[in-house]
Amino acid sequence: MRARAVLAVERGPDGRTRVAELRTGSPLALLPRRGTAAARETALTVHVVGSASTPLAGDDVELDVHVGDGAHLELTGVAAAIALPGRDRPSSLTIRLTVGADASVRHRPESTVVTARADHRTRFEATLHPTASLSARETVVLGRIGERAGRLTTSTRIREEGLTLFAQDLELGDARLQRSPAHLAGHRVLAQEVVIAAIDPDRTSCGDNWSLVPLGRRGSVAAAVGRDAVTAAHGLEAALANHPAAEARRRGPGDRDAGGHASGLHASPPDLAEPSLTSHAV
Repeated sequence: MRARAVLAVERGPDGRTRVAELRTGSPLALLPRRGTAAARETALTVHVVGSASTPLAGDDVELDVHVGDGAHLELTGVAAAIALPGRDRPSSLTIRLTVGADASVRHRPESTVVTARADHRTRFEATLHPTASLSARETVVLGRIGERAGRLTTSTRIREEGLTLFAQDLELGDARLQRSPAHLAGHRVLAQEVVIAAIDPDRTSCGDNWSLVPLGRRGSVAAAVGRDAVTAAHGLEAALANHPAAEARRRGPGDRDAGGHASGLHASPPDLAEPSLTSHAV
């Protein structure tokens, strides 16, 4: 199945972010958050919903997102994506972001679980204005409990005015590599977040199965490994606590950052405050 979805958001006259264009098609749906609470936020939250049978081998899904100047978007998942096997072709998901001046994006998908014999490929591309900010998270679970993982290939490219801020290619699913200390050291879950913000850490920080590393031009990348999604999420949160922007979170729940997000760039994901069924299932 092939599908393409388009989302464009803009800053409205009242300062709140609103949808300018939204086009979706099965198996992907985009659902903007509604209600009184959403109306009070300057940032817009859009939930990405996939069907229960995607990604399935042969699926080719693309999502193009444009965030206009001064707009602020939180793009979230609602359930884990289960990459399933098929007969011949791999499944693929491509996300392309363009983020305008003084705009921000928080990308918070749920975990991707790579089941046995699956062959899944993801590509994430972001083009940023020099005054834009981005927080993009990814959690990969290699196989369900007691199951050998399939194959996952990921490609991430983040650029600013033609310059590459972050470029990474990962190939996961090889059991021999997974045991290597230079790879996942025997763990089955990798959680990672790239942060492009106004301030960066001035040095590398590391702890028990986590690290926070500043990038060469601008930004930083936090990563953690664990035996399950909850453990890896806690490790990632420990890494992000060492980021200078975490001070915004410690100001208190009533404060807002420039994007209208509560408590800074790195508000805890739901499975940290209240572990979800998705997290326990993997």
